[in-house]
Amino acid sequence: MIIVLILFALIAGMALPTQFSINAQLRTLVGSPILASTISFIVGSIALLILSFFNHGIKVSKDWIEAPWWVWTGGLLGAFYVVATVVLIPRIGAASTVAFILTGQIIASVLIDHFGLLGVHVQPVNFYKLIGVSLIIIGVYFVQKY
Repeated sequence: MIIVLILFALIAGMALPTQFSINAQLRTLVGSPILASTISFIVGSIALLILSFFNHGIKVSKDWIEAPWWVWTGGLLGAFYVVATVVLIPRIGAASTVAFILTGQIIASVLIDHFGLLGVHVQPVNFYKLIGVSLIIIGVYFVQKY
């Protein structure tokens, strides 16, 4: 099962630079990074809404109302992420954009795990994780430089 999950993660990772590049072209077509991102979100939202109906339906519960405010900010962060990629791809390229985003993701992930932020199970930083983060940063340097 772990192999399937790893393959799923790799395919999802490969989808990101593809999406970034498609959205950058959409930006050129519509003339605005915000509008291109909006269109991207609308298309994605429609697809997810259809999947939700076919999966288990949508059942609103009182838990939704009682949830902490920050659980609703994922869409805002996603919008920021999409706009950032639409702005960055034409300026610094797909490889550099993904490299810097990956670095930010790794740093944030290690901090979230270490401090158990946002309800995530605590997984303390150790020497090997720090080496891994350092190697990613070194890799980003080489991607950007050459």
